[in-house]
Amino acid sequence: MRTTILLLFAATMLAQAQPVSERGRERLIREVRHELVMLPYYGVFDNLSYKLDGYNVTLLGQVTRPTLKSDAERVVKSIEGVEKVDNQIEVLPLSPNDDRLRLRVYRAIYGRAPLDRYALQAVPPIHIIVKNGNVTLEGVVANEGDKNMANIRANGVSGVFQVVNNLAVEKK
Repeated sequence: MRTTILLLFAATMLAQAQPVSERGRERLIREVRHELVMLPYYGVFDNLSYKLDGYNVTLLGQVTRPTLKSDAERVVKSIEGVEKVDNQIEVLPLSPNDDRLRLRVYRAIYGRAPLDRYALQAVPPIHIIVKNGNVTLEGVVANEGDKNMANIRANGVSGVFQVVNNLAVEKK
């Protein structure tokens, strides 16, 4: 009996010490991304990202609603194989001025060609994060021209103090 318990304990410890296989890692990446993108209130004014360390997931980003932070943690914890979730998502402060800026920057970026084509997706790929009048652009665009145009349009919005352009260009 005692030997069986020790063997079970040793097998459990070995299983936990095993690194994630490449296939298992790809599955986790796919599932975590899918669960985050499918959150019902995840939108263009939120930015969610994550890091994997073995079977542990660290959630990162900024959201406008506290419930979105807790929902993200809940859905990632429910993924088979995830052992621990470290939720470092920042909830942006409530600010009527930031809300006005979000809408104005949204209209400036998505309101005219050629960037208006990005607005047709379920979750537009250019995320607009506004905190205390400072704007950060996150996401992916098709080319360098679109990245620069989004930056110029966001900088042209009255009331914006600074724009940080973290947009990535899609690899061909």
